[in-house]
Amino acid sequence: MKRVLITGASRGIGAACARVFAKSGYGVIINYNYSEEEALRLAEEIGAETIRADVSDSAQVADMFKAAGEVDVLVNNAGISGFYMLDAMSDDEWNRMIGVNLSGMFYCTRAVLPQMLRRKSGAIVNVSSMWGICGASCEAAYSASKAGVIGLTKALAKEVGPSGIRVNCVAPGAIDTEMNKKLGEEAIKELCEETPLGRLGRPEEVAAAILFLADDEGFITGQVLSPNGGLII
Repeated sequence: MKRVLITGASRGIGAACARVFAKSGYGVIINYNYSEEEALRLAEEIGAETIRADVSDSAQVADMFKAAGEVDVLVNNAGISGFYMLDAMSDDEWNRMIGVNLSGMFYCTRAVLPQMLRRKSGAIVNVSSMWGICGASCEAAYSASKAGVIGLTKALAKEVGPSGIRVNCVAPGAIDTEMNKKLGEEAIKELCEETPLGRLGRPEEVAAAILFLADDEGFITGQVLSPNGGLII
């Protein structure tokens, strides 16, 4: 049985990934930081393992992968968002955004690569955002962190491709998650009106794209798939 470790998997896109990978026959490891109750409930539902770790802490990440054992697929999903005028953003706010969204992916990827390189196989799927492609006003730090994810994906795909490891990226648009509910009803309505498909995406739709990139044994690596309903093309 293949095993997948999904960071930030207690809610939203991460939880949808846990369910779809479990349904596809994977052994699932749910990483979470704060949402213990949700993580344990999900683990019981799908028969998964759970490991608590803050992905922005390299020591906790190292311990997580020691506990996880063999991992065939890594889904770097953990992320935070925030709305800041850049000139009003504190050092701590900036460092936390970059720490979770970008450094966390680096720590997790660095931890899992030795075993994938030894096996000469594996798949890594990084979760970015459409704002990492085109940028968003009042989300400069978030956009920068997610653009970094795309750069990391493309460079790493070149680096580890000769070892049989595929690295791809999903850059979702406006998805119906708890994180996006903070935008408010009016902002969500405007996003739906601007989206050619006329609605928010569902976490399950993003999870299906992630499963495709992880499960495919073919010729896809270094790519960015953006399920955004046509909002950016």
